[in-house]
Amino acid sequence: MFLILAVLLLAILFGGLGFAVHALWIIAVIALLVWIIGFFAARAERRWYRW
Repeated sequence: MFLILAVLLLAILFGGLGFAVHALWIIAVIALLVWIIGFFAARAERRWYRW
């Protein structure tokens, strides 16, 4: 019984981690697209960010 519960708990944990990693990839791609749009939309001497 304990082994079944441990496997179920690991499956739920890894499933949740997989979803979180997938969501972070989506956020990273959106941030990259916003940065690229800002890079090409602004002039070279007038950026909208201060790096």
